[in-house]
Amino acid sequence: MELIAHGGAGSAVENPNERAAVLENAVETGRTEATALSAAIETVKVLEEAPSFNAGVGGAIQSDGIVRTDAGVMTNDRSVGAACSMAGVAHASEVARVVLETTPHVLVAGEGAVSLAEKAGIDTDAELLCDRTRSRWNELDAPGSSIEAQLSFVREQFAGHDTVGAVAADGEEIAACTSTGGRWCALAGRVGDVPQVGSGFYCTHAGGASATGEGEAIARVTLARRAVDHLELGRDPADAATLAIEELEDITGGLAGVIVMDRDGNAGSAFNTEMMQTDSTSD
Repeated sequence: MELIAHGGAGSAVENPNERAAVLENAVETGRTEATALSAAIETVKVLEEAPSFNAGVGGAIQSDGIVRTDAGVMTNDRSVGAACSMAGVAHASEVARVVLETTPHVLVAGEGAVSLAEKAGIDTDAELLCDRTRSRWNELDAPGSSIEAQLSFVREQFAGHDTVGAVAADGEEIAACTSTGGRWCALAGRVGDVPQVGSGFYCTHAGGASATGEGEAIARVTLARRAVDHLELGRDPADAATLAIEELEDITGGLAGVIVMDRDGNAGSAFNTEMMQTDSTSD
């Protein structure tokens, strides 16, 4: 099993060694799985449980004070599952897999996604606030419930651009999975790139990609699909990642990162933010 995982592209963090250790553990956990799909998801689940990352526990808070999680997963045969806007769900990646394996749909949202998770035995009452996010939120003057107050608050506070993801290849199957708590103080109900096929995640016979960064910019250029397109044109993963980030920056001026793995398990990554921590089986 070949794997690469990222902990989000963004600003420098205070605890890089701690985060690096979690990433290493996540990859070691995922590489023991029997399939690429399970490997990618189990890797991401470790990161969803770690409050130092913006996914699951420790996810960003939206303008109404609630953390909502999103995730998407795809394999090389174009099987896809995604779920978004889920309060109380730490393992959004697991819900995405349920959508892929048990429904005829690509994306399920909100209360319907939470109900689907509950039916599948996934915890839907998780405490997603951690000390870091709770303290940061308590320092703000929370807006009122009116849409006018919410919009004004979002214009002042909306920030952040990190998430988590993994790509795995086992010689037969390739899988990509991305999960997030969104961007800080986004409008309640906002959905970014992560659960959008081709934007936050993408996979074909050539390989897979997982993106991280400013979701609105990523969605405007379908960053993950763009990286995989470069694989299909015969470029290696490092060049595919670099070209995709360069194109995003040229078109949108946005900040992002992407990890890429080809069918043979070769991996590459690129970012134009201050940092993006990764770990892989080749490290």
